[in-house]
Amino acid sequence: MADIEAKKKRLKELLAEVSQLQTEISGDPSADPDVWQPGETGYYGMYHATSGLLLGIVGAITSLIFNVIGSLAAGLHPLRLIQVYLTFPLGEKALSDEFDTGMMLAVGCCMYIGTGMLLGIPFQMAIAKFIPNAKLATRVAFASVLGLLLWVINFHGILSWLQPMLFGGNWLVDPEILPSWVGVATHLVFAWTMALIFPWGKQEHYQRTTRIISG
Repeated sequence: MADIEAKKKRLKELLAEVSQLQTEISGDPSADPDVWQPGETGYYGMYHATSGLLLGIVGAITSLIFNVIGSLAAGLHPLRLIQVYLTFPLGEKALSDEFDTGMMLAVGCCMYIGTGMLLGIPFQMAIAKFIPNAKLATRVAFASVLGLLLWVINFHGILSWLQPMLFGGNWLVDPEILPSWVGVATHLVFAWTMALIFPWGKQEHYQRTTRIISG
């Protein structure tokens, strides 16, 4: 009986020591803030980057469906956006009948979805960092600003000079080929989708409990 009591006492001491060590480690200013430990409730960038990568697929597919419906309503090729999108790696010939094939358009769709995966990362990370517990309306407004900012950077900050330099034309930013509102709407639909499905990738913090054995 005395041996059991001694073990219980020793166990309490060990648990108290573990608790003290955890407190010291969590309060260590030299600890890496990007390394998440079970029980922590802070911002875990790698987790949100990974979830954004996956949720970006949904955002890209949604915006692509939106463009297909819009193109059909306007009497255009249903994958007109993909045709224009392919001008970046292929140049003007991507708009010709030669490349209007199922295989090329399928490749273009895959590239489009892959781009959406990458763009999903900053959206998920930004929402998780600044407004993780906001209501849907707030997330939509925040994501709309990000989407418009991304459109300005992509189309006017990068593609407006990069595509002419590499391929000798500016088909992606030419309003006669791709109206500006199409690019804006595409980015907004993607942004709204990311705001809507943000909870799917929201981090649920694991809470570790320690049971103290009393005498």
